[in-house]
Amino acid sequence: MIQNDSLISADDPNAIHLVVLTGMSGGGKTVALRALEDLEFYCVDNLPSALLPQVVVAATRGDSHRRRIAVGVDVRNRDEDFQHMPEVLSVLAASVQVHLIFLDCSDAVLMKRFSETRRRHPLAARGMSLADAIAEERRLLRPLMAIAERVIDSSELNVHQLRRLIATGYAQTTAGLTLMFQSFAFRRGLPLDSDFVFDARCLPNPHWEPTLRPLSGKDGPVREFLEQQPLVSEYFADTSRWLDAWLPRFEADDRSYVTISIGCTGGRHRSVYLVEKLAAHYRTNREGVLTFHRELE
Repeated sequence: MIQNDSLISADDPNAIHLVVLTGMSGGGKTVALRALEDLEFYCVDNLPSALLPQVVVAATRGDSHRRRIAVGVDVRNRDEDFQHMPEVLSVLAASVQVHLIFLDCSDAVLMKRFSETRRRHPLAARGMSLADAIAEERRLLRPLMAIAERVIDSSELNVHQLRRLIATGYAQTTAGLTLMFQSFAFRRGLPLDSDFVFDARCLPNPHWEPTLRPLSGKDGPVREFLEQQPLVSEYFADTSRWLDAWLPRFEADDRSYVTISIGCTGGRHRSVYLVEKLAAHYRTNREGVLTFHRELE
C-alpha cells in the first residue's frame, strides 16, 4: 500500500529533496533506488547515518549542484545507526526537504523471495535462521517505520509495479512528462499497464546468430548487429517521429506518466535494444526517462 500518489510537492522548484529509503531486506529498496536513479536522483546505497550531512553537502555544492538525492539505509549498517537516524534527519530537515520512505513486505512473501532467489539475508551472518533474521530486522527497523513519511507494502507488487509506483510518486520533481520505456516478450503476454505497444518482431533477429543468442540488446555485439540493419534504423526513426509528434499532446492534457512498451519474440534482443536507444534519445532533452526490461529483470 501507499498512502497517496504524490510523494513530493513541487511547490518550490528550487528545494533540495533528500529521500531516505529503508525497510525490510527483500522489500524492494534496490528497485526503488534504481527507479530514482533513472529519474536523475544522486543515489547512494548502504550509507551510515552519520555520513548523511556530508553527502548532502557534497552533492549540492559547486558546479555539480543537485537538488534530488536518494540514500538507501538498511540492516547492513551498525545497530547504533538506526538509533541516531531520527536525530540526523531532524537536523537535516532544517535545510533540505527530507522524505523517509519505508518499504515493507509480509513475512511470508519475504520468506518466498529469499527462497526463490537463494539470496542470504543480511543478518544470516549472525547465525540466525531466515525467520529469526526477518523478526530481528523488524525489531531493529521499527523506530524508522514509526517516523516514516510513507510506508509502501510491496507484498503484492512485482518489480515493474514498484518501479512505476516510485516513479509516479516522484514525477513532480521532474520537468514535464515521465516516460517509462519497457521491453517484453509477446510469448509471455502484453504488459497490462502499457499506454502504447510497438511490435518489433518484423526486424532481423539476433537470436538466430549463435554468438549473439546468449547476449541481450544491452551488449555491444548485439547493438552493432542491429545498427547495421536498415530496417532497424527505419523502425527507430518512425517510432521516435511518432512519439515526438504525440507525446506533447499528452503533456498538454496534464498527463504525468506514459508507458511505451516494445515487444519482440523473446524480449531479449530487438526490444531491449530499441528501448535503450529510445530512452537515450529522449534523455537528451527531458528528465524523467525510465527503462524496464521485463524478461531480463
